Amino acid sequence: MKIILTHEVPNLGSAGDVVEVKNGYGRNYLLPQGLAIAWTKGGQKEVDAIQRARAARQIHDLDQARTVAEQLKKTDAHIVARTGDGDRLFGSITAVDVVKAVDEAGGPKIDRRRVELPAAIKSVGTYDVAVKLHPEVTAKFKLQVTPAKRRKK
Repeated sequence: MKIILTHEVPNLGSAGDVVEVKNGYGRNYLLPQGLAIAWTKGGQKEVDAIQRARAARQIHDLDQARTVAEQLKKTDAHIVARTGDGDRLFGSITAVDVVKAVDEAGGPKIDRRRVELPAAIKSVGTYDVAVKLHPEVTAKFKLQVTPAKRRKK
């Protein structure tokens, strides 16, 4: 089955790519989840639109990716989160939270879809976060999660 990816799918391709997949994978997972659309001759216009949008927001070359990686290494991202007993968070830290923390720390603009969290961040501590900026460049930086001050009853 030939499909057009509308979102980045790990180990398959990125938005705008035309790929060949097994019928069941495309019909039962990719299409219902909105990750892809069926390929048609008219679908080429959609491919062009998706690729233009991707080109506008991606990091254009290797040098720019390395520059952004150096800026990220110097960034001290810090998140203050509500906690319960034992320094466990209410909820978890997401990629969107990480992007906000980097932005507030004065770091470079990064796309939330490029943030790779080590695992679900559900407790207070320091974490290594990776950002895949370019196929050849992955930036790593430290993320500090601290508890918010509790109100006394």
